[in-house]
Amino acid sequence: MAILLLAALLCFQLLAAGYTATVVDGAAEAGAVAAVRGRSVDMAVRRALPGWARSRVSVSRLGETVSVRVRPPSLFESFSERLAVSASASARAG
Repeated sequence: MAILLLAALLCFQLLAAGYTATVVDGAAEAGAVAAVRGRSVDMAVRRALPGWARSRVSVSRLGETVSVRVRPPSLFESFSERLAVSASASARAG
């Protein structure tokens, strides 16, 4: 029984990290578009993320490139930090 519980926990963690990767990619793109349009990058990134991720995100910008890092949900905070997912995007006007 303990092995099944451990396997279920591991599957949940992998699914959470995979889902986080998809939302982080979209948020980075939203931030890059906001940067080109002269809007708030941080606000655009946070709006592109689901509610649970908004408090788990860090955003940085270097020139035209926006980088987003989100810690996936986890029962153990140390796992969440180690499985953090990052994405970068850049855009140009025109």
